Amino acid sequence: MLAVFVYNQSDMPKHAKPSAAATSTEHEYHVTGGVPLKGTVTIPGAKNAASKELVATLLADEPVILENVPQIGEIDLTCEMLQGLGAKVKRSGHRVTVDASSLTTSQIPTAYSKKNRIPILFLGPLLHRFGEAVIPALGGDAIGARPVDFHLLALEKMGAKIVNEGDVTVARATQLHGTVIDLPFPSVGATENVMLAAVKAKGTTVIRNAAVEPEIVDLALLLQSMGAIIHQDVNRTWIIEGVERLGGTTHRVVPDRLVAASFAIAAVITGGDIFVKDARQVDLVSFLNALRRVGVPFEIREDGIRFMGAESYKPIALETDVFPGFSTDWQQPFVLLLTQAQGVSIVHETVYEERFGYTEALKKMGAKIQLHRECLGSKPCRFINRDYKHSAIISGPTTLKPSTIVVPDIRAGFSYLLAALIANGTSVLTGVGHLERGYEDLIGKMTSLGAKINVK
Repeated sequence: MLAVFVYNQSDMPKHAKPSAAATSTEHEYHVTGGVPLKGTVTIPGAKNAASKELVATLLADEPVILENVPQIGEIDLTCEMLQGLGAKVKRSGHRVTVDASSLTTSQIPTAYSKKNRIPILFLGPLLHRFGEAVIPALGGDAIGARPVDFHLLALEKMGAKIVNEGDVTVARATQLHGTVIDLPFPSVGATENVMLAAVKAKGTTVIRNAAVEPEIVDLALLLQSMGAIIHQDVNRTWIIEGVERLGGTTHRVVPDRLVAASFAIAAVITGGDIFVKDARQVDLVSFLNALRRVGVPFEIREDGIRFMGAESYKPIALETDVFPGFSTDWQQPFVLLLTQAQGVSIVHETVYEERFGYTEALKKMGAKIQLHRECLGSKPCRFINRDYKHSAIISGPTTLKPSTIVVPDIRAGFSYLLAALIANGTSVLTGVGHLERGYEDLIGKMTSLGAKINVK
C-alpha cells in the first residue's frame, strides 16, 4: 500500500505558496463598444507549449533556457511550482532559465490544489528524479469533464503505482518501462504526459491515436534538443526511445495560435484591420478556411497575417475537432462572429461536452443562440445520444447590448470581451483573472489597437 502525503497550506514555506497575482484578481474591465480595432499586435509564445516545456526542464541535469515565454498567470504558477520543488528559476522578460539539477522534494504543495491542470504533468519527471511523485488536485477552466484516467492508466502500464486520496495523488515507480499506449481519444494532456515519462523510460514507447497539435510538436522538438530520441510517425503515432540522461539546451517557444485567432476575430468583428505579427499560417489552416467561408479577407505575410473586417458575413456550418481540425479554443470567438453573419449557422462541438455554457451571457446581450443535444454535424462524436447540449444554432445578424458578465474561463472570457467591443454602450467584465491567465498584457495590446477599456 502506498503512503499518501497530505499537507496543509499553513505547513508550507511562504515561497511555496502561489502568489496572489498569479492566482486571483479582484479588478474588472469596463468596456465601451463601437470602435474598430486597428494596428499591429505581436503574438507571444504559446501558453499551452511554454507551461508544459517548463515541466520538461525537470528532466534535464543542466540548465534549460526557454525563449518567447508569455508573461501570464499560468507561467507564474508553473514557475512557482518548479521553485517549490527546489529548481532554480530565473526570469528576464520573455526568457526563462531553469536549473533543476538539484531538486529537493518530489511533492508539489497542496497550496496549488485546483489552480490549474499542470501538476498532472509532473508525474513522469518526478518519478524519474525521485521514484515518487505527489501532486495536488487539479483545477482549470470549467468547460466540461476532463478526466485524467488516460494519463494514469498509461503511466501504470509503464510501471507506476498510483493511488488517489482526497486532494492528493501519489505515484511510485522504481523504473518506468517503454510500452505501447493506445489512447481512446487523442488527448493533448495524456500525449504530453506519456512523452515526458517515455523519454527516460527503459526501452521504446509507442503512443497511438495521439494528439499532434503544434504545441505537442514543439514539446517534442525541445525534448529532442535536450537529447531525447523522439519521432512522429504516421496515423497519429509517436515513437520514443528512452535515454539515460537529458541535458541543457536553448529553445524558442512556438507562437500562440489561439491568441492569434483571438485577435483575428477582434479585427473582423469590430470592422477593423489588425496585422497579427508572428501568426503562422501552418498552425491556422482550419481557422483560415473557416474565415474564408464566412467572407473574411486576410493577407498572408512572411512575418504574420493581416485580418480585416468586411461589410457582411456569410453563415456556415462548423465542427470542432482535434488538430489539424478546427480547434475547440477557436470556437467561442467564432460563435460570436457568427452572431453577426447574415443567416443561420451551426456549430457542432466534438471535444468538450459543456463548452457552450458561456452562450447564456451572450443571449442576455441579444445573441440568438439555441443549444441542442443532437449531433448537428457529420464528424464522429463522443457525445452522441448523451444528455449534453453540444450543438449550437446561431441566427444573425444581431445587435448586442451592454451587460455585466462574469468570465468563466479563458476563451469564453475573450468572446465576452469581443461582445462588449461591439455592443452599444459600456459592459462590465468581472472574473478577468481567467483572461490574464492566458493573454499577455491584454489591456495594453487592446488599448494600443484603439479599444476603450478601463480597469477598475
